[in-house]
Parts: sequence; C-alpha cells; structure tokens
Amino acid sequence: MAATVYRPATAPIADAPSEGLVCLELEDGSAYQGYSFGAPKSIAGELVFQTGMVGYPESVTDPSYRGQILVITFPLVGNYGVPSRETVDDLLKDLPAHFESNQIHIAGLVTASYAGEDFSHFLATSSLGTWLKEQGIPAMYGVDTRALTKRIREKGSMLGRMLRQKEDLTVSAVSLGVPGDWKPHFETIEWVNPNEKNLVAQVSIKEAKLYKPDDSVALKHPSGRNLRILCLDVGMKYNQLRCFIKRGVEVLVCPWDYDFTNEEYDGLFISNGPGDPQVMDTTVKHISAALHKNNTPIFGICLGHQLLARAAGAKTIKLKFGNRGHNIPCTSMVTGKCHITSQNHGYAVDATTLPTGWQELFINANDGSNEGIMHVDRPHFSVQFHPESTPGPRDTEFLFDVFIQTVAKCTADDTLLQKGVEFPGGTTEENERLHPRVDVKKVLVLGSGGLSIGQAGEFDYSGSQAIKALKEEGIYTVLINPNIATIQTSKGLADKVYFLPVNAEFVRKVIKYEQPDAIYCTFGGQTALSVGIQLKDEFEALGVKVLGTPIDTIITTEDRELFARSMESIGEKCAKSASASSVEEALNAVKDIGYPVIVRAAYALGGLGSGFANNEAELVDLCNKALAASPQVLVERSMKGWKEIEYEVVRDAQDNCITVCNMENFDPLGIHTGDSIVVAPSQTLSDEDYNMLRTTAVNVIRHLGVVGECNIQYALNPFSREYCIIEVNARLSRSSALASKATGYPLAFIAAKLGLGIPLKEIKNTVTKVTCACFEPSLDYVVVKMPRWDLKKFTRVSTQLGSSMKSVGEVMSIGRTFEEAIQKAIRAIDFHNLGFSESKTALMSVDDELQTPSDQRLFAIANAMHAGYTVDRIWELTKIDKWFLSKLKGLSNFAKDMTKFTANDIVGRPDLLLRAKQLGFCDRQLANFWDSNELAVRRMRLEAGITPFVKQIDTVAAEFPAFTNYLYMTYNASEHDVLFEDRGVMVLGSGVYRIGSSVEFDWCSVRAIRTLRESGFKTIMVNYNPETVSTDYDEADKLYFENINLETVLDVYQLEDASGVLGAMGGQTPNNIALPLLRAGVRVLGTSPEMIDTAENRYKFSRMLDRIGVDQPTWKELTSFEEAKAFCQNVSYPVLVRPSYVLSGAAMNTVYSEADLESYLQQAADVSPEHPVVITKYIENAKEIEMDAVAKDGKMVGHFISEHVENAGVHSGDATLILPPQDLEKATIERIEEATRKIGAALNVTGPFNIQFIAKDNDIKVIECNVRASRSFPFVSKVMGVDLIEMATKAIMGLPFEEYPAIDRPAGGVGVKVPQFSFSRLSGADPVLGVEMASTGEVASFGVDKYEAYLKALMSTGFKVPKKNILLSIGSYKDKKEMLPSVAKLSQMGYKLFATAGTADFLQEHDIPVQFLEVLANEDDQKSEYSLTQHLAKNMIDLYINLPSNNRYRRPASYMSKGYQTRRMAVDYQIPLVTNVKNAKILVEAIARYRDMEISDRDYTTSHTPLQLSGQLNFTLQDSLSRPHSFKKAHVLSVEQYTRADLHLLFTVAEEMRLSVQRGNVMDILKGRMLATLFYEPSTRTSASFEAAMKRLGGEVISIATQHSSVQKGETLQDTLRTLACYADAIVLRHPDENCVDVAKKYSPVPVLNAGNGSREHPTQAFLDLFTVREELGTVQGLTFTFVGDLRYGRPVHSLVYLLRHYSGVKVQLVSPKGLELPADVRQQLVKAGQLLCESETLTPEMLGKTDVLYCTRVQKERFTSEAEYEKVKGSYRIDNQTLKHTKSKMAIMHPLPRNEEVAEEVDFDQRAAYFRQMRYGLYCRMALLALVMSG
Repeated sequence: MAATVYRPATAPIADAPSEGLVCLELEDGSAYQGYSFGAPKSIAGELVFQTGMVGYPESVTDPSYRGQILVITFPLVGNYGVPSRETVDDLLKDLPAHFESNQIHIAGLVTASYAGEDFSHFLATSSLGTWLKEQGIPAMYGVDTRALTKRIREKGSMLGRMLRQKEDLTVSAVSLGVPGDWKPHFETIEWVNPNEKNLVAQVSIKEAKLYKPDDSVALKHPSGRNLRILCLDVGMKYNQLRCFIKRGVEVLVCPWDYDFTNEEYDGLFISNGPGDPQVMDTTVKHISAALHKNNTPIFGICLGHQLLARAAGAKTIKLKFGNRGHNIPCTSMVTGKCHITSQNHGYAVDATTLPTGWQELFINANDGSNEGIMHVDRPHFSVQFHPESTPGPRDTEFLFDVFIQTVAKCTADDTLLQKGVEFPGGTTEENERLHPRVDVKKVLVLGSGGLSIGQAGEFDYSGSQAIKALKEEGIYTVLINPNIATIQTSKGLADKVYFLPVNAEFVRKVIKYEQPDAIYCTFGGQTALSVGIQLKDEFEALGVKVLGTPIDTIITTEDRELFARSMESIGEKCAKSASASSVEEALNAVKDIGYPVIVRAAYALGGLGSGFANNEAELVDLCNKALAASPQVLVERSMKGWKEIEYEVVRDAQDNCITVCNMENFDPLGIHTGDSIVVAPSQTLSDEDYNMLRTTAVNVIRHLGVVGECNIQYALNPFSREYCIIEVNARLSRSSALASKATGYPLAFIAAKLGLGIPLKEIKNTVTKVTCACFEPSLDYVVVKMPRWDLKKFTRVSTQLGSSMKSVGEVMSIGRTFEEAIQKAIRAIDFHNLGFSESKTALMSVDDELQTPSDQRLFAIANAMHAGYTVDRIWELTKIDKWFLSKLKGLSNFAKDMTKFTANDIVGRPDLLLRAKQLGFCDRQLANFWDSNELAVRRMRLEAGITPFVKQIDTVAAEFPAFTNYLYMTYNASEHDVLFEDRGVMVLGSGVYRIGSSVEFDWCSVRAIRTLRESGFKTIMVNYNPETVSTDYDEADKLYFENINLETVLDVYQLEDASGVLGAMGGQTPNNIALPLLRAGVRVLGTSPEMIDTAENRYKFSRMLDRIGVDQPTWKELTSFEEAKAFCQNVSYPVLVRPSYVLSGAAMNTVYSEADLESYLQQAADVSPEHPVVITKYIENAKEIEMDAVAKDGKMVGHFISEHVENAGVHSGDATLILPPQDLEKATIERIEEATRKIGAALNVTGPFNIQFIAKDNDIKVIECNVRASRSFPFVSKVMGVDLIEMATKAIMGLPFEEYPAIDRPAGGVGVKVPQFSFSRLSGADPVLGVEMASTGEVASFGVDKYEAYLKALMSTGFKVPKKNILLSIGSYKDKKEMLPSVAKLSQMGYKLFATAGTADFLQEHDIPVQFLEVLANEDDQKSEYSLTQHLAKNMIDLYINLPSNNRYRRPASYMSKGYQTRRMAVDYQIPLVTNVKNAKILVEAIARYRDMEISDRDYTTSHTPLQLSGQLNFTLQDSLSRPHSFKKAHVLSVEQYTRADLHLLFTVAEEMRLSVQRGNVMDILKGRMLATLFYEPSTRTSASFEAAMKRLGGEVISIATQHSSVQKGETLQDTLRTLACYADAIVLRHPDENCVDVAKKYSPVPVLNAGNGSREHPTQAFLDLFTVREELGTVQGLTFTFVGDLRYGRPVHSLVYLLRHYSGVKVQLVSPKGLELPADVRQQLVKAGQLLCESETLTPEMLGKTDVLYCTRVQKERFTSEAEYEKVKGSYRIDNQTLKHTKSKMAIMHPLPRNEEVAEEVDFDQRAAYFRQMRYGLYCRMALLALVMSG
C-alpha cells in the first residue's frame, strides 16, 4: 500500500520569512510535512516522544537524548524563548546556569506549533529557533504530534529522518504541503541508528575535573578534608552536579571509561546518559570491581542505574517506546508511597534477573516495570528516574540527601557498609496501619444551594461526581441541597435528597433524624464549608466523622491571619497583610502596608465584599461594607499587574501528593480569577517557574494536611521569580470543575474516594483504564476558559471588573493552538460574537477600557489592535503578558488581510481558507471578510476538503491507549482519533450559564440523554460549559466539548452521520439554530422548527391564537415615537415595551406615562436598531400562571400548572412558584388546559412546551409560549414525581410511554420555588424585581402548606428570619392598605417596627406603634436615632420591607432616589430585603405560623385522571370552509376581486393545510371532485403544484395538453372551457391573451383559476408570494419590497403590487432596465397608495440597505427588440453574495422561478434565500385555494 503523506497540520507563523518545508520520514514509510524553524539541514536518528509540558531548554541539552529526534507532545513550543547561553552558574562557576550541558544534544526537534519570535519571559534572550540555528540543529513545526505519538506508541520507537526541502515552492504549496510523490522535492540522506554507537563516549567529559562547594556549607570527612563524591560521567546532566554541590560535597567528575580503582573518594555516583547499556562493558567492569570491594556507598541514576544493575549481574531490556515525561508515578517498595518523577530512557532493568542480595526499590505504578534497585545489606542503590528533575517535578530530590547522609555515616562508622540504605518515610505496613480505610455505611453530603455569582453549576458537577464515587463504594448517601434544578438532586443519584436550607440549624436536624456515620463539607462550595465550621465542635457528639480535609485545616485556609502564620512557619510568603475587626484597626494596618491595598471579607465566597483602595476614603467605604458581611476584614498589599497562576492539588491520607493542572490567567492579578480568562496549562512559565510553584504547592498542601482536592493561587512577578501565595481553597472550587474538564481528570470523584482513606495509587484512571490515578495529566492541547457577564440585565450596575466576582457563567474551549481555542471561546460566550475581531458596539474610550477593565475588555483589545496599537502599548495599559497579546495581534492582522479578498479569489486559494480555519476563524466570520454567506463558505470549504479533525482528551498525551469518548474538534491536525460508527442521537446542551438559562436546562439535557441511553440509543452530547454534569464524559456515549452553532453542529452531524438532533432540552441556544439546521438538511427531532418559529415570531403566533380562539394582551409593533404614543393612548397606560426577539426579557420595561415612554424609547433604540419596538398592554394586578406540558403529534400527554406568588409583571424566572396551585379557581384551570390543548395542536407539538398565562377575573390570556423545555421543568417534575423530560424524550423518539402517569408525591404537600439573587455581588445594581430577569438561580422546599414551604425555601437562599427590628417603607396607598393586616400581625408577634415618613403616619393612624426613621441629608447634625442609614449600617434592622411605588420606569443612572440608596444599603450590609407586596404578605403569614420547623417525611399519593379530548381538532378548518366567503364556487381571475379579509381567510386555511401535510394526514375534503388544467403556455411549477394540491386533498386531475388537443383544430377558448366544465368541477387556465379572463368569466359554468393571462396577472402566484412573506418575516406590514428585473412583463409583480395596497406602511422600490419598467397603470396604483419609494435602473447599496423583500424576476431575451439591447442589461441584476453584503440580516430573497442568471447559485446557501421554500408555501396556498373554491 502507498505510504501516507501528511500535509502541515498548522498555520505557518504570520509575518515571518518562510524557511521552507521539512519532511519527517519514518521507517514505515509514512511522512509528515512541516515548516522549518531550526538549522537548514537534513538529519537522521531515532524518533522518540516526550510528554512534559514545559522544559524544552533543559530537554534538548539533556545528553540522554543524544542522537534522537525529539517529538514534544505539548503543541505550543517556544513560548518563553531561551535564556542567555553566557550566564554562568553560581555553584558550578564555569558552566552555564540555565542548561543541562553546554550544547544541544538532540538530533532534531519536532513540534506541533511554534511561537516564533513572539516569546515572552524575563530571562529570554532569543527565540528557540535562533538557538537551534546557532547550534546547527534542524527543527520543524506543523506536525500533528498527537498522531505521530500514537504511531510511535503502537509501533515502538522508530528510526526517522528530517529531510529539507530542495527548491522554492509556491506560497500555497508551502501551506498545503507537497502531496503524493514528495521525494523529488526534498533532500535525501542515509538512515542512522544511534543505539549502535557508543553515544556515551560522545557526551562524557574528556578528563577528570573537581568541583568544590562553598566553604560555608562544606561537609567534612572525619579526617578534616571535604567529603568527596566520585562521579562517573556517562552523560551527566548539570543539575546532578548542582544537587551535590549545594549539599556541601565536592565532586570529582570522571570520564566514562576512567579507571577509578585507585582514587580516594567517599561515595560513588553514576550519572544518567544516552544509548544502550550493553555497549558499556568497560564501565560495567569498573563498577563491578567497586561493588566487590564495597568501600563506599554507591548511587546511580537512569543509565547509571542500568549500569549498576548490569555490574551486579542483572540484565537490561529495550522498552517499546521508553518513558519520557514529567508525570510518571513510581511506588517505593519501602514506604509504599507513590512519587511523581521525571524520566527519559529507552531501556530498563529486567527485575526478574536481579541476583540474590538485590531487591526492587521502586516500581512504575502504571506498567509495573522496574524503577529502582537496592542491595539488602550494602549501601548501594539506584533509580531509573531523574531525582534531579530539570525538567520535571522535584519530589524525589531527597534521594541526594539519602545518599550524602549514607556517605557521611559510613565515613564515621565503616560497619554501616554492611547494612542497606535507610530511607525516610516509614514502611508500607506502618503507613497502612496509620492511615486505614475509613469504615462508613451512611454519608451525609452537603450541597451548595441555589446558584449564585461565585458559586454556580460547578458544585452540581462536583457534588454529583462525589455521590457517584460514594455509590461505587457501596455507601448509602444522603444529600441536603434545596437546588431543585440540578441533576444532583434527581432520582438515581443520592439515596435520599433533602430540599432544605444548607445551614447549621437544618443540617443539625437532618443529622439527628438520619444518624449518618460521616459528613462531607467540601463539595458544596463556601455554603457547605461555613456549616462545617459552625458545627465542628458538635460533630463528635452527634456521632459524625468529617471526611476529607479536616475542619481545622479549612479554618486555617479561610482565616487569612492564621493562613499567613502557617505559611511563614514553612518559609513560604503570602502578600503582606493584616486583619482588622474595625475600621480604625484597618486604618492602622495600612500604615505598615502602604497603598494601594486590597480589602476582603474573611469567610466569603468569590471575593465577596472585597475591592481595591487607593486612599483612605475608599478604604473606609470598603471596610464598612466588608465588616457587615463578616466579623473580620483583611487588608493586604496589592500586586496588580503580576501574573496570576493556579494549581489544582490532590493529596491522599498516605501523603501522596500530585498537582493535576496548572492554569495561567490571561488577565494579570487584580481581576478576580472567576472574572478572568484562564488558560490551561500555563503558557509562559519555564520549567523552573512551573516547578518552583509546583513544589511550593505540594509543600503547602502537605503542611496543611488537606485530604482530597484543593487549589492554590499565586501571584508571580513577571520580572523576577518573586511570588506570593494568594490563597488556598481547601475544597472543590470553580477552578476544580474547570481543571477536571480541562484535563479529563475527575477531581471531585477522586477527592470523594480519598476522603474514605483510599490511597491514590489504588484508584484507576477512568480514561485510560490501565494507568492509576496517582499521576499528573499531560495535555496535548490548550484550554481557554472565558467568563460570561450579564451586567446589562441590571440597572445602575458597575461594569468594572475587580477583586469581587461578577460573572454569571463561563465557557471552556479546546484547541491545538491558543488562537483556535480563544476564538472558539469568544464565540461560545454569545452567538453574536464571531471571534476575535473589532466590535462595533459603542465602548468607552479604548485607553480607559484597557486600563480599567470591564466586561468589554477583550473587544477593546481587538479595537485597539485594529486601530493600530502595538503590542507594547497595549501591554503598558493592561499588563497582559505579551505572548498572549502577540497571538491576538496575529489574528487581528490576518483578519485585516482577509478583507482584501473576495469569495471568488479564495476559490483558487484553498491554502488561505485552511490557514483561516487553523487560526480558529469561523465560517460566518470569513463570510463577512469575503462578502459571502456562511453556507457558501461552508460549501467552498467542503469542496476544498477542509474539515475539522476529532481528537480525544485522554490525560496522557497519547502515551497510552485511551478508551475515552471525550472529544473536541480542531483544524490543527492530520487525522481523527475516533471512528464514526454509532449514528447516535445528538443532544444539544444549554451552553453558557447566563441569567435566564442556567442549570435547569442542563438537568433537562442530562435527563434526555439518560432516557435515550436507557432506551438503547447511542448518544452524542454537544456542550461547552465546564460547570455542568452534561459535559461529564460518562454521561453520553460521546461528548463533543464544542460550541453550539450552525457550523459546529453541522460538522459533528455530518462526521458522525447522526440519526437526528434533539434541541428541545437546551433552552434558547439550540432553538436559535433549529430552523437553519432544518434548512441545511438536518433531521431535527421533535416539534418542527417551522412551528418553533411560529411560536417565536409574534405575528405568526398572534395570528395562530386568533385562528384557534385563544386570547392574548393587545400589542402592536411600532417604528416611530408618534405611532407608539397613539397606540398607548388608545389602549391606556401602563404598557410593556420591548425590542424584538430576545431571551429572558432583555431590555423590557413597564412604562406608566408618555414622558417615560419617550425616555425609554431613546434607550431601546440602541438595543436593536434593525428591529422596531413592540408595545403590549400591561394588565395590572393580574395573576401569572405557568403551564408545563408534553405533547405528541399535537396531543397533550402530560401537564402541570403552577402559580406565581407575585402578580404578573415580575419575570417568570424571578417569580416564586407554587405547585400544586393553591389559589386558582377550577374554571381558570380548565380554561388554561383547554387553551394549552389548542396551542399544542395548532403547533403540532411533539415534546416539551411551556406557556405563560395571565388571569384576571377568570379571564385568561397567553403571554408567551416556548416550544422547548423551560426553566420550570425540573421543579414540576420533582415536586410531582413525574419526569416530564423522560416522557417528552420518549414522545420525540416514538417510544412507548404512559400518558398522565400516576403522580408520585405526598398528599397535601406543597412545593415552593424561590429565586436566588446575587445583588450583593453586583455593586450598584438596584435590587427590585421587574420584567427583566435578575435571579441567578433557584431553590425549592416542601411543606405542609405554601407558608411552610415558602419559609424553608426563602431560608435556603440565605434569608434570616428577623429576630426583633423590622423597617417598613411602603410607596403607594394601595400597597399600604393591602399590607395593613400583615403589619398589624407583625406588631402582635412582638416585633419592633420602624418606618419612613409616609408609612409611619399611615400606621399610626391605624394604631400600630412604630418608630419614625428617615434618610437625613446631612448625617452629622441630626440625632442618629432617627437616621435610617445609620440603623442599616449598624446592623440594627433584621428585615427591611421596601415596596417602591410603581416603578415609573427605571430612572436614569444619575438619579439616586432615597429608596434606591436604602435598598442598596440593605444589600451591601446583608440585611434581608423584600420589595414585592405579595412576597411580603406570604412572608409575614409564614413567620406567624412557623416559628420552629421540624423535619418530617411527607409520604402520600394522589390520583390524577387525564381529561378526555372531545372530537378532533379539525373544527377550525371545517368552519372556515363552510362559512360563506368570496372564494366559494367563484372564479379566481384577478387579484382585484379580493379584500384583506379574503386574504386572511385564504392564509388561515393554508396554515391548516401545512399542518396537515406535515402530519402526513390524508385529507378527503375534495374526494370525488375533479380539476382540469388547461395550459396554453409551458408551465412546470404551476401545473405540478395544482396537481399535487388537488391530489393531497383527495381529488383527481385531468390535464389537457393543448398542443395535441382540439385547439390545434381551431377550437375557440370558450368552447374548450365549456367542454371541460362537463367533466371537471374547476379549471386552472393559463393563456397568452390578456383578455382570456373575460372569456372565462362569460362562458365557463365552473370556477376558472387564472394561472397567468399573458403578461397581465398571475393571482395565485401573488397569493403564495404574500404567504411566503408572512411565513418568512412574520408580517407584510411596514416592509420595504424591492422588485428587480423585468417589471413590464413580470405578471406576478403586477398582481403582487396590487395586493400590497391592503397592508399599511408598505414601501416599494422598482429597479428595471429601460423599456421594461412597470406598466403605467400598475405604477399609478403605487403612487396613489403612497407606496412608491424610488425607481432606478441600477440596484444601489442604499436601496438594498432598506430592503426587507428582494423580489427578482427573469429578464427574458424574447422581450427585447435586439440582441444588443438584451446583452446590455442581461447581467446587471445578478444577485450574489457581493450584492447581499449591503442587506439586512433579516430579510427574504424571492423569485417566482424558473431562474436563469438573476440569482447566483451561491445565494442558495444563504438562510434568507426563500425561493425554494416559496414553492413549498405555494403548495399549501393552492391547497387552500382549491378547498375554498371547490368544497361544500
């Protein structure tokens, strides 16, 4: 077979001169091409791979690599440059400081990508390429090193040769490589096998040399001289020398073949080195003699170990591909501990051949091979790994101490030469006895409660993992977590779930009730930790053991002062800080530290209550807020601008300790890590930086005694190696979830097992299934995490980023290059983002934005780069590492270059298209550059064979085979890692958590996947959110960690050949692409996307509701303030104003007056300039009701109704829900069920849907309908014990299920869901509820009635029941009256009441004792007893009920009302706040009834009978057809016959026809009827569609071919018509004579339908055109139509123009060549109607910019007087992508077809091209027309 040739797998470095190609040829004939970046020459050697992620300067100078071509599996190489070759080592005097020898030893270097000259490190003096060239070493990048590694892994180490390109190739050949027969283009050389040579002789020192330690540390021999180690240099790394010298011994380094028998020395050391130990007989002979004499201890490393073994008489073997990496676990046979080691060897000692007296010292924990030997009764030992590291972990450097101590002891007492070496750390038996397994049967796990900023979905993920781990160990688990929306609280995970507050009081009650043996407090974020700390002294008495990290350790890490002291005790430093419990103490502390400082509250999550202070005023302000949240504040030195680095660390009870992942923040210190872009693994740390911080992490975690998982954060000075420890989180954190997903190492799962006392080395790596969990993952990709903020949802919120976290969610993306990963991440944040490119959104000035970061910072960088800022300038302003900025600059430059091309240019330059994809640009972005559209670029890409490759995440960089289904896609590769044989069902996840779409949709996705898998379907999950359970790789058969957009979903769908896409479970993200997916040919499962569009487009939805007789609030879409004003006066205020098409009510508002309307509309204009606003009548004091239902084929099969506590007007996501409803009348419920039934049928729903109703006096109206799973699905499913998602999934897949199953819930119990807000995080945000959603999560509890359930749920959000003082401030008189009984009740219960002026007067009138407080203008001169603000600030108020009078529209930010100030103070000082009258009433009642709540088990059942559906739903159709109307038995000859009402009827029937066709129903409306078609001119479409329509309606057709009929014999038209009328019930006629319609009218006894009379009219085409516009754009009103082409003879245009006069606001633009203008009489109609906007002979960009419907017609040759005339205009109206770049993003392109050249084929791929859909709509229209004309 022909050998495979792989083209370069990554993009060449931009702006760098090309150095040509290199081809890496392997022994097996395969060839990998890449770009040269080293010395320009060809070489041969042995090919080996190394999986370390840092340390290339050390690796390439390691003599053990002599003669080898080194493949680095980590794809990004060269990032931190190369340090100076001149700097000499302080210890070794004349040797270089930064390297392992004085030259590069590798033969060649192979990498995936290379940083070029854009390296970044304070020590770097040149790039890697420059240094390789200096030393004459060739190197290449652009190789899919993962594919290459897999090949070496499978076939073993191979010989390879790097062959240089001979001649210059074209630019595109360099990018695309040389396919096929490549050999003629490259040099050739002989193969070389380095192992056959004596490599040691090449690298060993040439003559003996003595190195001495500093006198201050020198160790002495009893005789007074220095202790001397004789080192046999068989390829020694300099760090071995450094390790000896710094420990105070002198070292005599001798050549490899030196006979040292007569030398005087105290210990013999044999170094590492290259090659096969078998060729080293001389050395072995000398060592053998030394063993025999046994005068001194002996220690060997690597090759030294193999030589020692051979000298002792053992054998060595060649390994298949060796061990080369920094993460290899080795277990000590003495202590049982497992150490992470650095290795580099291709040979090993065969342990079975060890002679008597020798035993194994270490073994490899992965494959069991030998890693060390020791003599039983002599001080001789050796190890296979590198204890001196460089590169790699320093965990085993203690072996040098062991050796030197042994040497020192033996010089003092030579009897010790007859004993074995002693190793520290006890024996295996002792260690297992000291740390036994924990024996527990029942464990209580604390969850984290509602999702809030700083504590979100990551705890759903980690808690679920922990429960899985406990269940695997057979332990009964009890969970307390009130978060009803999560998978964690679903059936099938924990054995028991309590929906109760996670606070000390309730946890204590549950412990007494359940009596568990043990508790886990580390899986529920800060909430669970705080409970653990509060109860720590009670656990023992309660009989509960704390698993995992001890509580005292947690307290040490949480209390900054204790932590700083603890760190000092082991010589580590924290930032300079002091704690203070008052403002005065803080001011004193700062004198010592100096400004700027950071202030934080102790015991707070995600930096809550923290900020930077540059002066005293800021400090005082921050301290006041922080002290309200916490008893203590910390003031510490600010290191803004330093790098922020994090490590995730895992430690078991036996003190095995590993770091799983390190991460580097893109943003420097100063921005909370939760608001930072984070890159894993770190990109700009050298081996020394990386391992310095790693070693510190391990020391710190061991010192603290953490058991399980924790993370440590550092600040690192980018200009030195100075670092500080910022904090340690001794629990699972947000970054743990990220690290788990970034590495594939399930941290929470492992941590849960470690807490049970199981050691790491006994837990399997779940990904490889063959290696153990005690290892450090090796990544061969790069991960970028990016936060998502939703600050626009809040009024007056500050958008600045600082030390307090504000983001509500995050995304993670994976790529083989940083560019690819960051562009993916930017797109994942929001579907409007295309990638890293300048953003047009109005920002503040770029400089300000760069200096004071906000949520827009990344776009500011893009804009700055686009505007020409240099990397240096941006670095000065942002302090973001230049390596990151250089990468982004490369993207910016490439984007600029791309705009110079058009799509046609690119067809011939596939290299540019490939490069763009490798840099992470998406098709939509490229379409923008090239004036094309997404699908056209996609088609071009597929034709060029450019598709993504699928890679696995396997934790081991392909070193071991992986059984993982955890996948990502990349263009920087040359082969797939997986096969595509499943044809699974794709489930689209919910994407990034944001306000309005959060964990509840993840619950839906996971439930759907589990249902599918249980039913035997293969599943494919697509999602990109690291915080979720759905992105846990054991949930689906395949997990694609990828974006959910059209391009990516199509890529996965086509690669996997998936059997369908299920998008109904992921909320709005998948819904947004449902229609485009359908149009791209994807099988979308469940409800048809066209029906989803009907529900989402308010015009279509409104018409549908009218059709089925369901009411809705009055609304109108308006484009000007005048229209809006008139509408509002008409319906009366208040009204609801909102821009079009949004998720969770973005930028909606209630408006109460005309002045408000005007100021709001000015703001709304910038929300969506292309879209007008919609104004709806706002119904006050109405109840809002939520309906969650499931249907199959339009028939409802399950539903639940829940009621809102708050009146309509509060966003349903912020509302309190009660289930089952307590206050709804039977009649209301029945009406709601009936309306839902009708809507489900009209939309033909299959799957989940949700409708929101408002009810007032039993009148119900529909607010909106979501044809997908909704936010409340998990709540209703869990409260009622019926999993609606499981039911919906089965309905969608056509599986059997039970309709309306029995409800599984306790009788009489009530569930209440309460929103969780995060206002305290969002400084400045006004905490009032409105039509915009503001909550970040939800909780729910159960009770005997709604009051008990409400109070428990409210407490679950952190609400504290008031003890004594309550403050009231009630705005409107109505609310005062409504609240009066409740206030009286509070007074009776003994609360002390305070109130503001108006409220106090009102209460005193009604004899309720109250103290008056007010906001004083000037605090100092008034008595503080009346000061409201001081009462709040001093925490004297326990509850603040502030009911603002009708929010008369959100006031501008500058206006600070007193109400707002006090509400905000309450939030800042953590005082419970209630701002809604209904909430206040239910709260007071609940407090009155339930002072003390006991835990109970509500176990009861209720029966539930489904309501019967009466009859079939075809009533509306029958009614429409049987009513009298103007189509019945009438001719359809001209559009002039019809009114708007007639059109409305026609289109309503057409909608029904469409539904019927989609359901596959057979209709018999026209059964037994006959239609004749009579065409005197050729027709394909019209005749076929009438025929199809007739047959679908159950009728028959006779078609008359006029060319063979009596017409040829001279029969007149009237005779033909009369004859046909004898056979047919109606006739479709097309005739060249305009007057044929008059004949028909006069003579035909049956209806004639005009299918074209000459060039006059084509009424049925005009009908279907209008229907198309309605379906595509929702409405015809207010649209601008542009007609292009032959308007004189284009009969559909004439009919359409006439019909447009029925619609208000329509404007028409005419574009036609001279002589083909619109006929004068038709034009006159437009003028008369005031609809003619402009006329032109050319189609201009201005006209296109206004166009909503672009209607093209064919310019026909036969209409012109001469050929020349036709030639002149024939191409002038070609619509192509170039034309379309000027058009709106939402418009329609129509054409009656057939077309010639008017519309280019590339346009067919544009979503806006409606002309083929136009044909399908034609079928429905003509069915409707025939039914109306012929039925009855």
